[in-house]
Order: sequence, then C-alpha cells, then structure tokens
Amino acid sequence: MFDWFAQIGKNAIEFYARLGKEVLLFIQTLLAFVPLVLRPGLIVQQIYSVGVRSMLIIIVSGFFVGMVLGLQGYNTLVDFGAEESLGVVVALSLVRELGPVVTALLFAGRAGSALTAEIGLMKATEQLSGLEMMAVNPVDRILAPRLLAGIISMPLLAAMFSAVGIFGGYLVGVDLLGVDEGSYWSQMQAKVDFDQDIVNGVIKSFVFGVVATWIAVYEGYTCIPTSEGVSRATTRTVVYSALVVLGLDFLLTALML
Repeated sequence: MFDWFAQIGKNAIEFYARLGKEVLLFIQTLLAFVPLVLRPGLIVQQIYSVGVRSMLIIIVSGFFVGMVLGLQGYNTLVDFGAEESLGVVVALSLVRELGPVVTALLFAGRAGSALTAEIGLMKATEQLSGLEMMAVNPVDRILAPRLLAGIISMPLLAAMFSAVGIFGGYLVGVDLLGVDEGSYWSQMQAKVDFDQDIVNGVIKSFVFGVVATWIAVYEGYTCIPTSEGVSRATTRTVVYSALVVLGLDFLLTALML
C-alpha cells in the first residue's frame, strides 16, 4: 500500500517538475522572439517548411470535408424544407469548429512530427551541443524561429481550409444537388457574423498553433538522443497535440458561447 502511494507521489513530482521546465523554456523561447525580428530570413525559411509544405494536405482535406458537409447537410435540411440554408451550415461548421480543429490535427501530424524529428536528430547528432560550444543559444537559433513560424502559419492554414471547404460544399450543394446558388451565398453572408464566428475561429487557430508547435519543438528538444528516443518523441507529439487541441477546443467553445 505504501509503495503504491509512494509511486503516485513520485509521478506527481515528476509531472510538476516537467511542467515547470516546460513553462520556463516556453518563456525563454518567447523572449527570443525580440532579437529574432532582426533575422527575418530564419522566420521565412521556417514558415515555408511548416506552413507552405503543409498547404497541400490542408487544401485537399478541406475540399473533401466541405463536400461531405454539403452532402450530409443537404440530406438533413431537405427533410425540413430548409435546403437553402446549406451555405450557413457549411460555413459555420467550418469557420467555428472544423476549420481550426482539423487544421491543427493535420498540422500536428505533418509539420509537428517533422519538427520533433528534425530537432531530435539535431540533438542525437550533437548539433545542438555544437551550437552551444560556438556560443550560439539553441533556443534562439532553433526553437524560436520554428515556434513563431507555427504561430503565424496555423491561422492562415485554417483560413485556407475553411475557404476551400466552403467551395467544396458549394460544388456539392449547388452543382450536384441543385441548391439555388444565390440562396447558398446570400444566406451565408447574412448569418455568418464576423465578430462571433470568424474572429472566434481565428482565436482558436492561433491558440492551437501555439500549443501544437510548442509541443513539437519541446518534445524534440528534450527527447532522448537515440533513434528510439526520437521515434517515441515524434509519437508523443502527435498524441499530445491531438488530445490538447480537442480539450482546448471544448474550453474555448464554452468560453466563447
């Protein structure tokens, strides 16, 4: 019995110690944003790596998600004679929830895992130690540009996802199922509010960008410098990012309603 309580205490201490280290490193990384402004080339390079290279999967996924929403939404609304509201259903579903959430999950699976593996391999091959020997802080040179790039890229990718999804819903609803084109767009413009819907979606995507990118760079920076350690850190990145994004989505939605 005492061993069981001792194990619980040990796990709790390790959890809070890890959390404290993570918060301190996060603050240190945020402070590194200030000198990073003088080196925009690093930011642009990482935006291309984590943002531009993720566009294909974001656009394709958004298109098919929008098509599914259009099909399912029409089949539901037609029973109530409200198929003209299809544009509102598709737009609100994407802008409020699916756009930020699915984009964050795809971002974690594609860009987040790549960031963890990249930084983990730098640690395993002692590149981070080499930077420290040359009086270069790895936090300033490695972590900060990648975190800032993820924060910038996530809202833009979420906006692309929602825009392409709305177009996919339009193709299914208007061209395939015969919904009136004018009703599709006019209902959407009348019912989608900028402050309550679009801004809230942007806030969600921003928060998800911070969380998903930070988990990726932290797991890579603190992983065990072996091939097995890097692989486990990459797996943790995807799992933790998905759980945190879904949990934060519920909290943010509850606060915004």
